[in-house]
Amino acid sequence: MSASLISSMPAGTVVPRWRGALLPLVLLAALAVFPLVAPALGLDFYVGFVRRVLVVALAAASLNFIMGFGGMVALGHAGFVGVGAYAVVVLSDAGATSAWVVWGAAAVAAAVVAALVGAISLRTQGVYFIMITLAFAQMLYFVFVSLRSYGGDDGYTLPMRPALGLGLDAMHEPTLYWVVLALVAMVLWWLDRATASRFGAALAGIRDNETRMRALGYPVYLLQLAAFTLAGAVAGLAGALLATGNSFVSPSMMHWTQSATLIVMVVIGGLGRRWGGPLGAAVWLALEEALKLHTDYWHMPLGVLLIATALYAPKGLAALADLRARSKP
Repeated sequence: MSASLISSMPAGTVVPRWRGALLPLVLLAALAVFPLVAPALGLDFYVGFVRRVLVVALAAASLNFIMGFGGMVALGHAGFVGVGAYAVVVLSDAGATSAWVVWGAAAVAAAVVAALVGAISLRTQGVYFIMITLAFAQMLYFVFVSLRSYGGDDGYTLPMRPALGLGLDAMHEPTLYWVVLALVAMVLWWLDRATASRFGAALAGIRDNETRMRALGYPVYLLQLAAFTLAGAVAGLAGALLATGNSFVSPSMMHWTQSATLIVMVVIGGLGRRWGGPLGAAVWLALEEALKLHTDYWHMPLGVLLIATALYAPKGLAALADLRARSKP
């Protein structure tokens, strides 16, 4: 439960520890059961769709970590997703067969790229930071477009998925779904703990008043660079999971429009809210999927959603839960 909610309660109110974890645990259980009930409901296709939502939610959460909690508005976050995805391609082409090795290497590769980008970008502020991160992401986009050996602009199809090992079959959709669900849940839990740690508090302090934090002796640049690098690693892992699930990668996944979509997801879900990134990703992708079934002009209702959020829920959909909790006696 957030500190703001606790502070709004009357003195002496005891907040049960289980209350803040109950909803995520119920949601996790429901997601875990979904592949078992999907065939009976004729929803086999949506096992892959929900897996994709989970992965995109992870990417959105990593962006919320630096943008919502760290105040770093990066318009190139999808570039790290693309680096992670193409790391799967390169390593698979080099003969790597273990998914755990490939995914770990993809996260490291994205972290290295994020560290290099952050080392330069974080020396600027405001609109300059936004434009530099955009420029780096577009540079990555055009680099991978030029790689004809990996399909260039047309993308590249993986001949087979990396092996999960441990007796798990990566080609079995429910099995891959459960593995992705477990990984996403663990990383989201880690991000949540990071934001609640002293490191997260320092990031929030830098976001709110950088000058004061410098005066207090905090290494502002190093803290921001560490957060930027960690967020890049998580985004790279998300890209690797996307590449594995789709068995296909394309430079389009790191285009600036994808970075902008991630920002929109975070804004809709709740900037700087614990579950803002995942909630925004789930709402956006679910509405997109539903609207595509009924109209070719599905962008318009999503635009209306963004406008409505800005006007009536400027703190995001995740903030509505706090308001509801505050209204209870």
